[in-house]
Amino acid sequence: TGCDDDGPVNVPAEPPAPEPPTYSEDFGKQIVFTVKGVKFTMMLVEGGTFAMGATSEQIVKDTPEDEFPVHNVTLSNYYIGETEVTQELWNTVIGENPSNFKGDLQRPVEMVSWNDCQTFIAKLNELTGKAFRLPTEAQWEYAARGGKQTKKYLYSGGDDLDAVAWHYYNASETTHPVKTKRPNELHLYDMSGNVWEWCQDVKGAYGSFPQTNPAGSVNGVFRIQRGGCWNWDSWFCRISERCSNLPTSCGFADGLRLALTE
Repeated sequence: TGCDDDGPVNVPAEPPAPEPPTYSEDFGKQIVFTVKGVKFTMMLVEGGTFAMGATSEQIVKDTPEDEFPVHNVTLSNYYIGETEVTQELWNTVIGENPSNFKGDLQRPVEMVSWNDCQTFIAKLNELTGKAFRLPTEAQWEYAARGGKQTKKYLYSGGDDLDAVAWHYYNASETTHPVKTKRPNELHLYDMSGNVWEWCQDVKGAYGSFPQTNPAGSVNGVFRIQRGGCWNWDSWFCRISERCSNLPTSCGFADGLRLALTE
């Protein structure tokens, strides 16, 4: 099913300036932005080289072929959202809340297509003067693995899925507020479970050659989604799992997480 990308948008003539950067002694550099009184945090991911795909800890019975071959990827520094985009932030930027599971604005926004995400990000950039975007698939996976702090878990933040994720067997058929499960090594929440997270990339087959800051396939239509969600089981919450959908498609478990180049 497709989503209606048109909706009321109220953009002030003079966008408010974001708050100055703040720093966390425990988890490294972070930047806290404020949009119309709503705060959200972007965490620094220090660049590096990692093995992308179905590495040994990610292999399960019938591991999909699209997670192979494992290949080395080198990334520059970037920021990624501490959490998914919440209903509160989406509603503040766009002026409406498309989510099916309402009642707590700290739940992740869902029922948003890839196209909707581009509209949201364009408005957010108008308000902040920044260049937010969706993460690339490689950026998403590296952050989910914990970057340079990785402990090589099966899921983002641990091998005990109940401790780190809302999924089919513990979510009671609904999304849940962000930051209610244990974060991963980079202090990122919900990178496994809760809602699928759109990435910028068109889905394509992996190659075996090393890559630097890859941007995905140049051919194709389907856009990458990562992380699993509240109504899919543990198999789909693995870090290396790749899902994809049409950019016009959306559902009760389709959300997003922001990225920002340092």
